[in-house]
Amino acid sequence: MTTADNTRLTPNASPTNKSNIDPHAVTISGIVLNPSYTPDQPPESLKNIDRDIAAPGKFPYTRGLFPEGYRTRLWTMRQFAGFGSAEDTNKRFKYLLNAAKTGKTKANTGLSTAFDLPTLMGRDSDDPLSMGEVGKCGVAIDTIEDMHRLYADIPIDQVTVSQTINGPAAVIWAMYLAMAQQRGIAWNTLGGTLQNDILKEFHSQNEFIYPPEASTKLVVDTIEFQSQHLPKWNSVSISGYHIREAGSSATQELAFTLRDGMEYVEACLIRGLDIEQFAPRLSFFFNAHNEFFEEIAKLRAARRIWARMMKDRYHAQNERSWFMKTHVQTAGCSLTEQQPLNNIVRVAYQAMAAVLGGCQSLHTDSMDETLGLPTEQAVTVALRTQQILAHETGVTRTTDPLGGSWFMESLTDTVESEALDYIAEIDAMGRGPWKPEHAADSTLDDGGVVNGIHKGYFRRQIAEASYRFSEECENHDRIIVGVNEYTDKDEGRPIDILTIGPEVETDQTDRLADFKKRRDKDAVHRALDDIRESARNNENVMPALIEGALSNCTLGEMVQAMADVYGRYTGGPEW
Repeated sequence: MTTADNTRLTPNASPTNKSNIDPHAVTISGIVLNPSYTPDQPPESLKNIDRDIAAPGKFPYTRGLFPEGYRTRLWTMRQFAGFGSAEDTNKRFKYLLNAAKTGKTKANTGLSTAFDLPTLMGRDSDDPLSMGEVGKCGVAIDTIEDMHRLYADIPIDQVTVSQTINGPAAVIWAMYLAMAQQRGIAWNTLGGTLQNDILKEFHSQNEFIYPPEASTKLVVDTIEFQSQHLPKWNSVSISGYHIREAGSSATQELAFTLRDGMEYVEACLIRGLDIEQFAPRLSFFFNAHNEFFEEIAKLRAARRIWARMMKDRYHAQNERSWFMKTHVQTAGCSLTEQQPLNNIVRVAYQAMAAVLGGCQSLHTDSMDETLGLPTEQAVTVALRTQQILAHETGVTRTTDPLGGSWFMESLTDTVESEALDYIAEIDAMGRGPWKPEHAADSTLDDGGVVNGIHKGYFRRQIAEASYRFSEECENHDRIIVGVNEYTDKDEGRPIDILTIGPEVETDQTDRLADFKKRRDKDAVHRALDDIRESARNNENVMPALIEGALSNCTLGEMVQAMADVYGRYTGGPEW
């Protein structure tokens, strides 16, 4: 491993096992920091300032995508919401939009939709496997009518909408587009993001439906459809957030996320898509954890690596194709049930790291998320945290204020080096580094990510990092305030928790039963047959899915129609 002035622990080694290393000098990712950084020991990036750092808005965008940063436009304050019925979530959406607009300054605000577990797994609310989970951790969406209720009276052609959905992403997106069509809203006016990053589900969250190969094909279908019809839409949000929540280090989160993105790019090129058509609408989603400076370095390194990969590895010519646009969410896994008010402080620092790292949009977690669904008071405090950061701290006055710091540039170099080593290791598991002659060659072997999934590589790497962090906490080498230090015998009065009653599931299943009675069954059967035929013929399934939504097919029915062709994935031999 080549680093600047830093050394690193092995992934599964604890600082307590290294007698010559002060555990308090080690970052969460295992990078051992020097006591101080001086001009006598400059990092490599300062020796190559034009090549590695450059000015804000200049390739390779280490210092940000735009010359004036947040002076010209604030980041989008995107709050996550979804619980109970579509009507319940619609009310929360309107509450958040109103809270964002209070006052003279209008914030750039977007809606981010959380779906319940049955929806995430592509199952209808009346599925026996959905029992007890309907509306509990997100909103239940079964039909196009649910989609209408979810976004009722919200000007979706004026507000950006993010949808956190992966396995059945193509189906949910088809329902959304069909709903917009019925409302008379042109697709080319719609702005938003479909998370749609299925590869990370195999690494961490387990909300997959189809095998990795078929799942990747569906992502390419949505990318292709977006590039043809929705110029303002981000077709995939390549997500490291959930990889980090599963226990990875910051460098693993960075490497695995970028390599997943590269897998999608390569699959699109093999499909024959023009990189300049789809690359500018790819977006990314990272976690902001507690290690303040490491998180800033991660975002700076991410832009630099992606820009060089798009330019040098994939030969994109358009500058917009080199841009890494990123959403950041504060670390849910860092929040504690003990002393939950402490979470407000954690979130504030994590949000500042995201902004100093140059994110384009940001979600701040609510203090009570480890206890239940966020209350209105908690989400308001989370939104106010962003507004205070934007308007009171002065962080928007200059772009990349830490750029040129001996410490920050050294740490950025180290994080980049770690990530590139992981990427090379993943490349070696598949077809290898991309070459121009690979484009439009459907006979190629699978990419490194797909093969790595089947080998269990990503899960093992994340498990090792998670174990090391847990060991550090147990040994008190890493202090978690209120958990392993500074605990109180009396934790104080319990805070209010939002709960979802059983009537939500009853109402949703009754509504679904009525929907099924009222629809044209023959039209439903024809639409489902068309979906199967599109999948069987290896066609882009989006047109058939949209027609399925318009014909009143349910989410579960359309998901199953594709499963009839692709099969369902239960894990490979290493699982």
